[in-house]
Amino acid sequence: MKTNGIDQAKGFVDGKWSPATGTGKGRVSPWLLLAVLAVLVAGGWYGWRTWMAPKPAAKAPAAVVVSTAVVQQGDVPLQVSANGTVSALSTVEVRPQVSSTVRAVHIKEGQSVKPGDLLFTLDTRMDEANLAKSQAQLLRDQADLADARRTLARSQELLERNFISKSAVDTAQAKVDGFEATIRADQAAIEASRVAVSYGAIRATIAGRTGVINMFPGSLVTPTSALPLVTIAQIQPIAVTFTLPERQLAALREALHAGPVAVTAMPNDGSKTPVTGKISFVDNSVDPQYGSIRIKAQFENEEQRLWPGTYANVDAVVQTLKGALSVPPQAVVTGPEGRFVYVVQADNRVRPVPVKVQISTASAAVIDGVQPGARVVVEGAQNLRAGSLVREAPPAARGAASAPAAGAKP
Repeated sequence: MKTNGIDQAKGFVDGKWSPATGTGKGRVSPWLLLAVLAVLVAGGWYGWRTWMAPKPAAKAPAAVVVSTAVVQQGDVPLQVSANGTVSALSTVEVRPQVSSTVRAVHIKEGQSVKPGDLLFTLDTRMDEANLAKSQAQLLRDQADLADARRTLARSQELLERNFISKSAVDTAQAKVDGFEATIRADQAAIEASRVAVSYGAIRATIAGRTGVINMFPGSLVTPTSALPLVTIAQIQPIAVTFTLPERQLAALREALHAGPVAVTAMPNDGSKTPVTGKISFVDNSVDPQYGSIRIKAQFENEEQRLWPGTYANVDAVVQTLKGALSVPPQAVVTGPEGRFVYVVQADNRVRPVPVKVQISTASAAVIDGVQPGARVVVEGAQNLRAGSLVREAPPAARGAASAPAAGAKP
């Protein structure tokens, strides 16, 4: 059908295509054609990239940065560590031996004293009076003895002339013997009075440091007082008491049999320098409840860094393992199948090697199962698997990583 030269059925005007006038089902939008073309291009590009484009080469796995150490063979000192309690080598509670009154205090609290130093003076007037009385009694009895001896001498002369009987001489001799015994009793009484007087001067029996003074001039003191006059603690030398497991007793006894066993203690004073002493006592029994034995070490304590009642970390070498294989303790890894170490092979890949740990200390683990000279991973093992590629950490990084551990105590 044509109207005014327009073919309305096909959208032609005078035989030419006119999109503006074309109507009906046969007309196609240019935007639709562009969309279809874009989809075809995108699909072709995706298919080419997926199936035909060359694949990029796979990247090699990155090497894990680790720190390593060489398995050493040699003598390994077995060092044990324990927490010890500092105690005075000897402690004396100063108490009076008689009931009396304090007349004077000659020391101050916290003062250092030596044996024989005067600490307290008690009231001894009654004892001094008894001493004077005993001395006077001795003088009187000595006079009586002298008279009895003169009488005995005269009686013996008269007996030689047959002026008196033998019994009279025996009576005179008995008087002399009696007075001699009385004089010995007087001398003993005088000595007892002197001892009583000496109780009034209380002196130090050991060298040490005084504690709190509990009695002052005018205080009545008795031997059964609840509080001592003062306490003296000997701190030069001083002792540190600690315990060790009973399994280490045999090694400790063997070490003591060979000679003195050195001990180092780290006082709780903030200093990084330990003090050195030696073991002086091993208890005669093991505590069955805890399976431990009590040990005591003695220190000269010239700088008085150890103080009674404080704690100190104690280290002692109780045994030396000859020709043992050792690695840093952090090189030993514990896994589901037991303990092992990562051994670095020639191609810088690691291989887990099972080991048996004989003993482990703060500085070394004595092991079996690896060859001396093998290189094992010390730091970075948590990131490794069998066959992992590794590379050694720079020296600066190793030093930074190990710096905190170097100052740590086990």
